Amino acid sequence: MRRLHLEYPGAHCELDFENPLQLLIATILSAQCTDVRVNIVTKTLFQKYFSPQDYLQVPQEELEADIHSTGFYRNKARNIRGACQKILDDFHGEVPQTMEELLTLPGVARKTANVVLGNAFGKSCGVVVDTHIKRVSFRLGMTRETDPVKVEQDLMKLIPREEWTYAGHAIIWHGRRVCYARKPNCGGCVLEDICPKCGVL
Repeated sequence: MRRLHLEYPGAHCELDFENPLQLLIATILSAQCTDVRVNIVTKTLFQKYFSPQDYLQVPQEELEADIHSTGFYRNKARNIRGACQKILDDFHGEVPQTMEELLTLPGVARKTANVVLGNAFGKSCGVVVDTHIKRVSFRLGMTRETDPVKVEQDLMKLIPREEWTYAGHAIIWHGRRVCYARKPNCGGCVLEDICPKCGVL
């Protein structure tokens, strides 16, 4: 963690958002999609939809068209609308601020909940596990698991709680900038001398 802080002092969530609802929507859209593409889509999307009600007042097909380029747009549109309906029905129109409540929203698993809690509310309830974190933590020998929930459990045991949110950002940045999936830049890695280079994930 000390080395990552020195290498990536400004590591942060690369999804653009101004409030918890925007971050929730952006994170749902980020599944199987790059943050760059999501930010292109949400730049227009967030000028059209401001509240949970807005996402429910248009036909499903219109929302699908608005988010089409993020992929899996039918499921994502359905989940966004379902989450917005539950936010209105159960949480007085506000994005909930606990892990347990967030997990009741359609399309929200621990990864999305951790992103929202850590970045919108400043709450460290877990460690985000995406493809980059899964790959890098496996190579570093921090986990031998492949299931994201089990990977997260291993990381939570190794990383101090106050570092959970930052660790997610820093490891993602490292995976995107150095520890590539196909040809990792080991020569340019600040962790190279302590990396066992486990497995091939």
